[in-house]
Amino acid sequence: MKTLLAVLTVVATLIGIWYLACVPMNIKGVLDTAERAGEQVTPATARERRDASALGLVAQNSFAIPRAWSVERPRLPAPHQVVAELWDTTVMKKITSKRSLIYHAQVTLSATLMGFAIGTGLGILLAVGIVHSRVMDMSVMPWAIVSQTIPIIALAPMIIVVLYSIGVQGLLPKAIIAAYLSFFPVVVGMVKGLRSPDHMQLDLMKTYFASQGQVFWKLRLPSSMPYLFASLKIGIAASLVGAIVGELPTGAVAGLGARLLAGSYYGQTVQIWSALFAAAILAAALVALLGLLERVLLGRMGVKP
Repeated sequence: MKTLLAVLTVVATLIGIWYLACVPMNIKGVLDTAERAGEQVTPATARERRDASALGLVAQNSFAIPRAWSVERPRLPAPHQVVAELWDTTVMKKITSKRSLIYHAQVTLSATLMGFAIGTGLGILLAVGIVHSRVMDMSVMPWAIVSQTIPIIALAPMIIVVLYSIGVQGLLPKAIIAAYLSFFPVVVGMVKGLRSPDHMQLDLMKTYFASQGQVFWKLRLPSSMPYLFASLKIGIAASLVGAIVGELPTGAVAGLGARLLAGSYYGQTVQIWSALFAAAILAAALVALLGLLERVLLGRMGVKP
């Protein structure tokens, strides 16, 4: 109950700050609308209001404060506007409708899972090679680190153009971008996990005349599981980000990235925020699913999470 109360307190505080921030962010648009409707506002002209501070406008036009939370195209939408948009585009729309966030989330999720599978497989293979080969440790690991210094927003168009030139389109380019972001956490976590057994445990395996393969399957791999799942939780979220970024330069018509683009093109900030929250909810669900899988698997292996 204490944890729940603390979480609810933080959430309530954030929502309160959000509502307060909406007022200065939207006040100029509210006053412009009020002026066109013939109401008296201070200052009286749009030029004077443009040069005035937002907080000053709020203080001089307190009647407009409630209106700042219900602007049709706000700079910063109020929380209830985002919730209403989420409800309308999930519950009130058919899943097959292109206005449904569930439909767009499914498109993004497919690229996310494919990229996550590719990135995880590549990351585990690289980690095994790095742990068992000093040459790979000295050569591959630095390049893996350097690869993460390249901004994905700059790399994504290059990947898409190159793949498009050889006839690769659709889901795979987005999955490759997602894999690019997800493989690095898996590599780092898996390397740390495979190296987690101490010298006494390794020496004990040597006294049993265990082969390198037996040491890997019976000691290193079970010991690496908690590290692997911690990395997978980071990797799945990064993979989702990569899938969304991969949709931006392609001009996609489906997916959460396409939803973000459409909202930015037409000034629909409520649509943008609802797509962002949908992405956050999807990421939280994926991480929670991995957490459940971790508890079940590690429990059966007798490994403490």
